[in-house]
Amino acid sequence: MKRRSLRGQVLLASVLWTVGLLFISSVPMTLLMEHFPRFNIVRHVHRFLQSPLLILLASLCMVAALMLGRRSLASVDALRGSMSGVHAGHARRIEGEFPSEVQPLVDDLNGLLEHRERAVRRAIAKAGDLAHGLKTPLALLTQEADRAAAAGQLAIGASIAQHVERMRRQVDYHLAQARAAASGVSGGAHSVARDAADGLCRALDRLYAERRLAISVTVPPDLSVKVQREDLDEMLGNLMDNACKWAASTVVVGAADTESPMVTITVDDDGPGLAAALRDAVLQRGVRADEAAPGSGLGLAIVRDLAELYLGSIVLGESHLGGLRASLQLPRA
Repeated sequence: MKRRSLRGQVLLASVLWTVGLLFISSVPMTLLMEHFPRFNIVRHVHRFLQSPLLILLASLCMVAALMLGRRSLASVDALRGSMSGVHAGHARRIEGEFPSEVQPLVDDLNGLLEHRERAVRRAIAKAGDLAHGLKTPLALLTQEADRAAAAGQLAIGASIAQHVERMRRQVDYHLAQARAAASGVSGGAHSVARDAADGLCRALDRLYAERRLAISVTVPPDLSVKVQREDLDEMLGNLMDNACKWAASTVVVGAADTESPMVTITVDDDGPGLAAALRDAVLQRGVRADEAAPGSGLGLAIVRDLAELYLGSIVLGESHLGGLRASLQLPRA
């Protein structure tokens, strides 16, 4: 069913109201003319109602009614603009002056936005408390794994260390989701992609120094995305670390600065690549392309879930370097 335009309805009502008043005003004059034909004033009024001057006056009234109706609907356009700003992350609440009929709706919307923001802040605080509470037990378990390995119980030590790492990754995964959800509710997320990529590049250079990988960044310096910096680091960090693990010698992080509302950041490597049949599977939680490789199978799943929370996506394909290309799409800031 086609939606009706409020603007069109108000303007049409104004026109019909003006025309109706003109018709109604002509009826008494006609009746007076019929019953009192000798009254000069009645004849003059009746003649006036049939003159071009009346048509001009009626036209002016109709134009005034249309302008007034259009002005009264300007508040609806202002409300729509403010809501677009909130949705785009440029504002946290609806600002502006509105008519008395619209202001209660604005107050209710602002109240709803504030309630959601408080709820998300409480959820993040609880998640942070939980993560902080788990740090000490996980650290103690790591020490126990080291002691077991030092005592010659290598299998037990390795098993404990593996499970501790999986628990730590699970904590990081859910904290990252909580942060991303908060960014979507409160708005205002903004990160420069080049800064995040450069910082991660320096860290990975040190981490993989023995392999002497050539890690380069070709992202434009002023390219920004609507993502919290911590979450951008999490996504790019997982993709770049995965590329470094499999690369033979080269990893390239790039992005094209186009007019598209979505920014595509690519991470390429010259490793063995990944079969097309496995590219979708490895994006699922707990799935790894090579079960012998270290890790919990959560890295790419974290990237996928975080990207979707920001209305983005992650796609795996073939790189021009011969290995794997990870294409991360995120909304432009």
